[in-house]
Parts: sequence; structure tokens; C-alpha cells
Amino acid sequence: MNTSSSKAIRDELARAADPEKAAFYPRFFKTGPGEYAEGDVFLGVTVPEQRKLARRHKDLPLEQLGELLRSEVHEHRLTGFLILVARFERADEAGRGRLFAFCREHLAGLNNWDLVDTVAPRLVGAYLLEHPELTPLLYEFARSPGLWERRIAIMSTLAFIRAGDFTHTLKLAELLLHDAHDLIHKAVGWMLREVGNRDLASEESFLSRHAREMPRTMLRYAIEKFPKAKREHYLKQKLRGTG
Repeated sequence: MNTSSSKAIRDELARAADPEKAAFYPRFFKTGPGEYAEGDVFLGVTVPEQRKLARRHKDLPLEQLGELLRSEVHEHRLTGFLILVARFERADEAGRGRLFAFCREHLAGLNNWDLVDTVAPRLVGAYLLEHPELTPLLYEFARSPGLWERRIAIMSTLAFIRAGDFTHTLKLAELLLHDAHDLIHKAVGWMLREVGNRDLASEESFLSRHAREMPRTMLRYAIEKFPKAKREHYLKQKLRGTG
């Protein structure tokens, strides 16, 4: 008999809450007025504790899972998405399709970078890799006025990068090149670095075309693992482009 319920999970999270972390997390995750996660609510539960809890409740019924994903409390949503991703990775083809659809119904719950980065590569990107006819969704997300949908777009391409396909990462990096938000600069730079870890020529070809116009944060993330001389080469290009 399945004894998991959203209430049981919420109760366990409440017992695991740490008041010091509950005070720190809102500052770390920028929940203040006008910040990117304005209004997000934290209990103060560590991610390792949430992962353990998610494993214990891996068979939570979808209806109950949806309650967690719609909660205003960050740890409720993250624990719920950890359960969803793990279930997706165990599912057969039909089950993966249902869980992908379920995830799309709850995208509003992916409203901070840690949530996006947990779900986008392992579920959204993984499913689109298996169903290339659906990859136009990446470009719909990238053109969204919503910050989190744009981050979902680029972070989902990590699944493609790991499979040796860099096409969507590089196209989306161009599309997001002039995005206004620092969290997109960081994500795009990170994914370009991941491309370079597998195919340095592909990353450097992109940099040779765009280093001068890339936001500084994006460029720094992209070249983080380069030797010092090569980093300085691209940073000088950036300076020439803005000077």
C-alpha cells in the first residue's frame, strides 16, 4: 500500500527545516522586492535532505505530486520535481510522454534557477532529444518574455550536448546573445563551456564570431576553463568590441 502523500512530504520537510537556512536562502535566491525570485518562500531544508525524502516517496501519486509542484514553498516544489525527474528516468516510452506532458502543465513551478537546472536537462531536454519533432519548443521558450522559460530553453540543451549534438545550444546561444538578464548570461556561457569540453573547435568558432558582443559574464563563463593566455585573448576581443 502506498502511504506517500503530499501532506506527509510537507510534514517531513517542516520537521527538517533549519531556521538559519530559512533566513539565508531568501537572500541567496534573491526573493526580495524586484529581484528575480520575488516572493519565493523557503523552509530551510538542504538539497541532500530533499533528495533522500524524494527517494522515500518516489511512488507519490501524480495528483499529490501536482499539489507539491503548485505550492508557494520552494522546498515543496523542488522535492516534487526531484520525484518527477526520477520517475521520468525510470519510465517506459509511454510513461515518459505522460510525465513530460505533466511537467509542461506545471512549468510555472520552475521559478528559480535551481529548479530549472534540476528539471530542464534531465526531463525536458531528455524528452526532446528522443522526440526531435518537438524541438521547436526550445525556440518558443527562448523567445518567451519569462526569464525561467528562457533559462529552461538553454539548460535543456545540456541533454543534447551530452549526446554530442551542439546544434541547438549554439543556435540558442545566438538567439539569447543580447538577453538582458544575468541568469541567462551565466546559463549560456555555461552551456558554451560544456560544448567546448567536448568539441573545443565548435566553441571557439562561436567565440570568434561573437566574443566582442557577448555580455562579459557570458564570455567569462564560456572561457572559464581555458588557459590564461587564451582567456586573455578573448577578453581583449571583448574590450575592443566595447571600447
